[in-house]
Amino acid sequence: MPTGVAPLKAYCIGLLLPGERKSVEPMAARGGPRACQAAHQSLHHFVAKADWLDDAVLGVVRAQVLPALERQGQIRAWIVDDTGFPKKGKHSVGVARQYCGQLGKQDNCQVAVSLSVATDKASLPVAYQLYLPESWANDPDCAKAGVPEDESRCERGRGDNALTARQIDQPLASRISSRPAVLDRAERPDI
Repeated sequence: MPTGVAPLKAYCIGLLLPGERKSVEPMAARGGPRACQAAHQSLHHFVAKADWLDDAVLGVVRAQVLPALERQGQIRAWIVDDTGFPKKGKHSVGVARQYCGQLGKQDNCQVAVSLSVATDKASLPVAYQLYLPESWANDPDCAKAGVPEDESRCERGRGDNALTARQIDQPLASRISSRPAVLDRAERPDI
C-alpha cells in the first residue's frame, strides 16, 4: 500500500464509525482498541503533518467523479452552502462560538463553505474551504495550528466574499459548465 493510504483509510473509517467524538484519539480507539496508541500516533501524524493539498485532492475527485455524475444527467445548479461541525474543544483550526446549522444555534464549531454541482439525481462538492471567523483572523493560533502565514483564509474576519469567489473560480478553471447558483445566506451574511 502506498505511503499515506493506510492512515487515510483508517481516518475515513474512523469518521464513518458510530461515536460522537470524531477527534483522532477516540477514532483510534474505536478502530482497534488493541493497537490504540500506534493508531493514535499514525492518525495524528496523518492529520497534523500530511503534506497534501485539499484543492489537489478535490481536483482528482472532480476528474474521476464528475464524468460519471454528468452521464446520469446534466448539471442543473451550483449550490453554495456553509456547514457547521460542532466541536467541544478550541484547538482545531477555526473553532469559535458561531452559528452552527447542525445545531440551529450559536455554539462552538468549525464552519466550511462548499460549492457543489447538482444534477436531478445527485450532487458533488467541487470546492470546499474552511471558514476562519474574525477571532482567528490575526490570532497567532493560525500559525501554531499550521495555517500558512500567506494563506488568505486568515483574512476571513474581514467579511469578504472572496471565499466564495475563489471557490467559483476553481470549477470554471476546470471547465465545469456554469449553471444558476443557489445559496443560503440567512445565518451568515458575511460569506
